Amino acid sequence: MARETTEHPQRISGPNPHDPGAEAAGERATAVERAASLPLATPSGSTIRIGTASWTDPTMTAPGVFYPRGADSAEERLAFYAGTFPIVEVDATYYALPSAKVAETWVARTPPDFTFDLKAHALMTGQPTETKRLPKDVREALPPDLAARARLYAKDLPAELRDEIWNRFALGIAPLRAAGQLGSVLLQYPRWFFPVGESRDVILEARARLGDIRSAVELRSETWFNEKNRDRTLAFLTDNAIPFVMVDAPQGLKSSVPPIMAVTSPDLALVRFHGRRVETWEASGIPVVERFRYLYSPSELAEWVPRIREAAEAAHEMHILMNNCYANYGSTNARELAAMLEEELGAEHSGGPPRSDTAST
Repeated sequence: MARETTEHPQRISGPNPHDPGAEAAGERATAVERAASLPLATPSGSTIRIGTASWTDPTMTAPGVFYPRGADSAEERLAFYAGTFPIVEVDATYYALPSAKVAETWVARTPPDFTFDLKAHALMTGQPTETKRLPKDVREALPPDLAARARLYAKDLPAELRDEIWNRFALGIAPLRAAGQLGSVLLQYPRWFFPVGESRDVILEARARLGDIRSAVELRSETWFNEKNRDRTLAFLTDNAIPFVMVDAPQGLKSSVPPIMAVTSPDLALVRFHGRRVETWEASGIPVVERFRYLYSPSELAEWVPRIREAAEAAHEMHILMNNCYANYGSTNARELAAMLEEELGAEHSGGPPRSDTAST
């Protein structure tokens, strides 16, 4: 199933309702405070989890923005978040390889049905990483000419070190797998990753390397979905049962992927909301959070309700992640969308009473 829409209002004159500030966003969140606290069980039997793509951004942890005052430690914040949403996306694993010790603390601080989706490390998807962020023993194993570089690509590394990156990633997330709390690994490919045979082979190689670790693919070049390539792209993912990451994102740019609805795996459907802030989407030299500084209007979220209903009927599980996590924009929109789905789909909470009743604050 696939449907493309073009209803993406981009530029707004006068006061910007999509960046009203944390206080205004918080007022909207109050009306739907409990909406996203548990997974939603749909009439078709699928499960929908809604959350955000961060719980630690400084704009989000600022006093009184999302967390209650007094929730100042990492433990308190994660416990509060996990009582508010049933899923989170971890983006830190894109910049640095995950640590099993840290993953163990995440398991200890969250309910057993809380889910973590993790972004694959940059070197796993053809993107550069800062050499200084690699583990010390990996840096020491680099040939001298590579060790002297500020940034590295996987193609620069000896084969044994490329293998080691994948092995370290799997070891780092092993505690989440053991606890049944690993949702999926997000393989986000850059906008210079084009729809050619070699790229499709790269995706298949990544899935083979991950083995039985569930993964999903997000593509950042519109060329995968132009008139020539869209059907072939979706057929490739469907034939290989690779979950396609559907997106709501700024339009009209080289990295703009249209909001296509396509479930390419019966196991998992995944949607990421990036906001619609065109002027910063491809900008360089700005804080990453500025790209996603966009509060969706209720009408923009409502556009997705029928699409999500259609997708949920085709997949056993659905993850919806708000990547517009400037301040409380993502958390507000997550709650609002969850409330809409409850009303429109007749969805019910799954898994008992809201978890925040027992969360540490």
